[in-house]
Amino acid sequence: MGTTTIRGILAALVAAVLLAGCASNQQEEKSPGMSPETQAPAEQTAPAAQPEPAPAPKPEEMKPTVENGNLIVPNMGGGTEQLTGVFYFDFDQAIVKPAAFDELNKHADALKNDPSLHVRLEGNADERGTREYNLALGERRANAVKAYLVAQGVSPSQIEVISYGEEKPVDPGHNEAAWAKNRRVEIHYK
Repeated sequence: MGTTTIRGILAALVAAVLLAGCASNQQEEKSPGMSPETQAPAEQTAPAAQPEPAPAPKPEEMKPTVENGNLIVPNMGGGTEQLTGVFYFDFDQAIVKPAAFDELNKHADALKNDPSLHVRLEGNADERGTREYNLALGERRANAVKAYLVAQGVSPSQIEVISYGEEKPVDPGHNEAAWAKNRRVEIHYK
């Protein structure tokens, strides 16, 4: 035999061995109990991404409502909750506390989603200080809450600000516990 014939035979044998090796790898990748017709090609064996379920539509009755000046909103459990309408301040301060942010965000969402809603922010102070100073402090507190809501996207035209200073105490006591309750802004829906 010539060199050319031996090379041809060797090339054919190498090709046969390679093909046999590939065929045995495909056999091993097949799942037991599956016929060759139902086996997916190797590059398609990765699980298909499952589509995310569509969010449940919100029924019309799940819109926020106003009852006695308070906002009632749907909660995650399918029921409703009345939002806190009172936010407290430190002595002689008009800075919204971070603890109030979550609740104020709920108010902001309701106001943004329903332009027909309007609120009155009533600023209050404790009895310490002059009447004039406490009126100004109550107004600064109400304006601080307004600024927070506006920063969250609420239209300023939906918000009215008023100050009662020390004129409407929740607790008539003359101690720190009573004063802490009186340093507040109340949100009332109209």
